[in-house]
Amino acid sequence: MKVAYIFNSTNVHKILDKMIIPQLESDGHVAEVLGMFFFMDNTMFLAKGNPIGERLSELHKKTGMIIMACDQCAIERGIENNLVEGATIGCFPNLYACLGSSGIDQVITL
Repeated sequence: MKVAYIFNSTNVHKILDKMIIPQLESDGHVAEVLGMFFFMDNTMFLAKGNPIGERLSELHKKTGMIIMACDQCAIERGIENNLVEGATIGCFPNLYACLGSSGIDQVITL
């Protein structure tokens, strides 16, 4: 199964740090994660130096998974030019363009 995640809740740190990232790092997540999109304060995870973002950057290098911050959210937080390697900023049209023909089975909002 191919999935994409949209992170909007206040529980994202725990979900990524204790659940999703360790599963991806150990090839135990089962689903193929094609992309992750971050909203509001969750965009801060993609700032350089953030341990979550650095781990996601390594996964991006390994798998090609898209890691994208909401452009307006990143700009409001002043991190648009300080993202981890492989992370981009964009809006839904950018996300659609990146994932549109990838054959995603499910989009999960957390």
